[in-house]
Amino acid sequence: MQQIFRYLTLCFLLTVLLFGVEKPKLLTPEEAFQVTATHNIQGVMISVVLGEKIYLYDDKITLELVKPKAVDIIAMVEKPKAEYFHDTMTQRKSFELFVPQSLLENEVKKGSFTLKFSYQGCSELGICYQPESKEFTFKLKGGSMMQSSSSLSEQESIAERFMSDNVSLVLLSFFGFGLLLSLTPCVFPMVPILSSIIVSQPSVSMNAKKGFWLSLVYVLAMSLAYTIAGILAALFGANLQASMQNPWVLGVFSGIFVLLALSMFGFYEIKMPSFIQNSVNKKTGEAQAQGVFGIAIMGFLSALIVGPCVAAPLAGALIYISQSGDALLGGAALFVMSLGMGVPLLLIGTTAGRYMPRPGMWMQNITSFFGVMLLGVAIWMLSRIIPSFVSMSLWAILIISSSIYFGALESFHEHTKGWQKILKSLLFMALVYGVALLVGFLSGATNPLAPFEKFTLKENVNVSASSTIFSKIKNIDELNLALKNAQKPVMLDFYADWCVNCVEFEQFTFSDARVKAKLEKLTLLKADVTKNSDEDKVLQKTFNIYGPPAILFFKEGKEITELRLVGFKNADEFLAHLEKVGI
Repeated sequence: MQQIFRYLTLCFLLTVLLFGVEKPKLLTPEEAFQVTATHNIQGVMISVVLGEKIYLYDDKITLELVKPKAVDIIAMVEKPKAEYFHDTMTQRKSFELFVPQSLLENEVKKGSFTLKFSYQGCSELGICYQPESKEFTFKLKGGSMMQSSSSLSEQESIAERFMSDNVSLVLLSFFGFGLLLSLTPCVFPMVPILSSIIVSQPSVSMNAKKGFWLSLVYVLAMSLAYTIAGILAALFGANLQASMQNPWVLGVFSGIFVLLALSMFGFYEIKMPSFIQNSVNKKTGEAQAQGVFGIAIMGFLSALIVGPCVAAPLAGALIYISQSGDALLGGAALFVMSLGMGVPLLLIGTTAGRYMPRPGMWMQNITSFFGVMLLGVAIWMLSRIIPSFVSMSLWAILIISSSIYFGALESFHEHTKGWQKILKSLLFMALVYGVALLVGFLSGATNPLAPFEKFTLKENVNVSASSTIFSKIKNIDELNLALKNAQKPVMLDFYADWCVNCVEFEQFTFSDARVKAKLEKLTLLKADVTKNSDEDKVLQKTFNIYGPPAILFFKEGKEITELRLVGFKNADEFLAHLEKVGI
């Protein structure tokens, strides 16, 4: 009986070996080696995808420039480390070869050029393939990578401008970009900060000229911060602004604003000790004694902490710096752009200095008003790191208490002037809004712009849930897996809680009913880089993203680079962009 059992077992094992195990499939050359090339403003990327159990002989891999002249460039590009296999050096994993723009500029001055990639490989099943080569033709113009205007993203087009235009035109263009960016929410919080600085100065010595110079100090320091942060981000991948958006920094800076605000309400006076003031007066004169260094520090920190923005012009300058290494022109463009952003601040500072009220009750009310504004900036900063319902309660407390403080509930007197009645009406409206925020907070609302969202139409329920349609990815591996499994075109949103424009996308663009209908045709992914962790940095560096917001579109697992969005777009602009995606 045992012999029969052993015989049957042996027959079963032989059957499994002969018929039950699927024999490995021998791949065709097209399946074994998938070689593609893409090009943009940064250079040429050659991607080599190897099939299962396929490897390449390392010494058979060559890369040549064959037109307009023959140059062997394989030694000039970085190649992956080879592995020792079957007594020879091989490449056993898929890899990429990147040909930087600077190399192409040295070898190709202008016009089209052709790269030839050659290779030979084998299968571990015991068969070797014939040597093969692929050629790719692209075009240079004026020493820079050129594509048609329709195939360049907005930030790449701006980077292209650096290389094709003269320096004066580049700087003038970036000053214009700065003027446009001055209308964005990133600059708005700096208005009460600068205004409070001007108001806190002695009114006797204040005039339009001094207001202008104090504002100029603030704006120059702000511009210097943007420039340094931008150059560091482009050259070393160090996003200084993002690193300043952690809870400790934001909490401390908000606390400073609260202390400054309380001093403007008259609780105490902030000034340097008398022995320091005397020393400064003797050495540097009255200007510095009035706090010029303090204003410069406030302007520098405001750029890094209060208003971290990434828009297409900024991204274009950073792309140019990172690829060309020309930090001088790129830094100058960033500085000029920041000056353009500061023009409204200069106007406000000059006006505040010109029309500074005389000492008295009116001046005290103006000072208190800017104290309230500073408290608002502190809450706005804290809203990046505290729960939304807590932020709602703080806004309600601030608006209700400040409205009552300025006399919203006081009765009119017999000699009350007309403009005072208008002012009291505005204060009463602010009080009503503050009460609405309080009711919204008690009902569980989280958006200060929609305090009654829990009581209104059902559509608002969908609006508040707009963020839930995004699947979050944490790293490049999760992204690759999501791209592989996607059945529809993919939209990847780089988001951060501290990014004002990112929040605007959530509240005003993605919540729009028309946009939501279009987004249903996409697979939506979100990369939350709020914490600026190592994984966040790697993910951003993979796509040369210097900070949120950035929105990328993919088809068949590959990014459509010309459709990349950087900076805020309203619903209408975003819908127009989705048309280009084919949605």
